[in-house]
Amino acid sequence: MLKDLKENRTAGAILLNMLIAFVSLFVNGFGVYLTIQANIGAGPWDVLNIGVSRSLGILYGNASIAISITILIIDIIMREPIGIAMFIDALTVGKAVDFYNRLNVVPACKDPVTGVLVMIAGLIVLAYTQFTYMSASLGCGPRDTLLVGLAKRLDRLPIGLVSILLLGTATLIGWLLGGPVGLGTLICAFGTGPVMQLAFRTVRFDPKTIHHQNLRESAKVIFGRGKETSA
Repeated sequence: MLKDLKENRTAGAILLNMLIAFVSLFVNGFGVYLTIQANIGAGPWDVLNIGVSRSLGILYGNASIAISITILIIDIIMREPIGIAMFIDALTVGKAVDFYNRLNVVPACKDPVTGVLVMIAGLIVLAYTQFTYMSASLGCGPRDTLLVGLAKRLDRLPIGLVSILLLGTATLIGWLLGGPVGLGTLICAFGTGPVMQLAFRTVRFDPKTIHHQNLRESAKVIFGRGKETSA
């Protein structure tokens, strides 16, 4: 039973893992919200999201969805594996941030020291929700998939350099559009990886052992089971 759930072998397992992914990403949005409310500069992708939001006069969540879907289309064009959770990611995180903004759960920080602490708290939330989200085995986020796809095509460059170039591009465009760049941007860019690695170690999670089910595989399980039932 546990193996069926972990490997998404049944329609029920896929539905349950979709729920796990949704809840994880909704809470992940709270982590993003904290890094923004730290008010010392947003993470690279959020610099872009906020820049687009300010330029077009739209909600953060709508800007995030637009960018996520654009990246998802690029992933598809590059023929990278696409999973159900990628769509959940694209549609959930940004609107979750809008939800927490509306509630005004954590006011924007007014001093750098508090800002750094709130930023670190946000990164910790992001790390643990990344663990639960990835454990659903239904695909990585659109941005992670884009990084992998670019790294494959720029195989002469280390993936770390490709990541820096990608984050640098997102930050530059976001900054030109009015997104907030500062100390927090550097903390996110260079601190997310180590915090995530530490969090994964505390729960003994190795993301390399996860086989993410793509859309075609999920469809075979769901519709295959459906045919068996109807028969």
